[in-house]
Amino acid sequence: MRTALLQSSGRPGSVSENLEVLDEAAGRAATAGARLLVTSELFLTGYAIGDDIAALAEPADGEAADAVARTATRHGLAVAYSYPERAGDTVYNSTQLVAADGTRLANYRKTHLFGPFEQEHFAAGDQQIVQAELHGLTVGLLTCYDIEFPENARAHALAGTDLLLVPTALMHPFQFVAESLVPVRAFENQMYIAYVNRVGHEGEWEFAGLSTLAGPDGVARTRAGRGEELVLADADPVLLAASREHNPYLRHRRPALYGPLG
Repeated sequence: MRTALLQSSGRPGSVSENLEVLDEAAGRAATAGARLLVTSELFLTGYAIGDDIAALAEPADGEAADAVARTATRHGLAVAYSYPERAGDTVYNSTQLVAADGTRLANYRKTHLFGPFEQEHFAAGDQQIVQAELHGLTVGLLTCYDIEFPENARAHALAGTDLLLVPTALMHPFQFVAESLVPVRAFENQMYIAYVNRVGHEGEWEFAGLSTLAGPDGVARTRAGRGEELVLADADPVLLAASREHNPYLRHRRPALYGPLG
């Protein structure tokens, strides 16, 4: 499945402008043969926007969600986008996967909140595994800091995830996460991981870019630079099946040795 990674910080503070950026990128991705487009973390609103996070948060079936569904339908590809989700008085850092026909397939709430900013503005989700079927692949969702906990990726591997989507807001000086940790996670768990970052300065942070689609052999199928960019690569189910056949990591696990981790 050809997958497009939209490495962009969009227009922080403007949902309408970010929807326009998303629609334009979806058109380019579809023209290049992509069947899935993935955004960076909190792409719909911006990340470092303080209390505007709560002001711009919408329900999973809100107006912005409907606009994303129209984009998916118009360009004929699935879209995974990150946004602040309002559920009553609670706001979550969420990622929603929308099919090419506009159907909402899955919604994930970030479970591991990074730093005081996120802990102040969001509640943590409590569902580790969120998946959907898309073009013959089992697609799972995590967000940024979540992938840095090996238990999360391994839980997805054991649940059968083939392609793990990870919108992120990775900052300097943590670029080793994109460069080294993500490919290792893909290898040790025998899956594809689409890790899609923000770029440039925003508030007190500088985002590192370096978005990647890493394969089950630990090789980056594509790697963005440090600026705004749309990159594409394939999540190949044939290669995935062959890799899982030859790599014994998951088959050689001994859960009885791992205590509570088992």
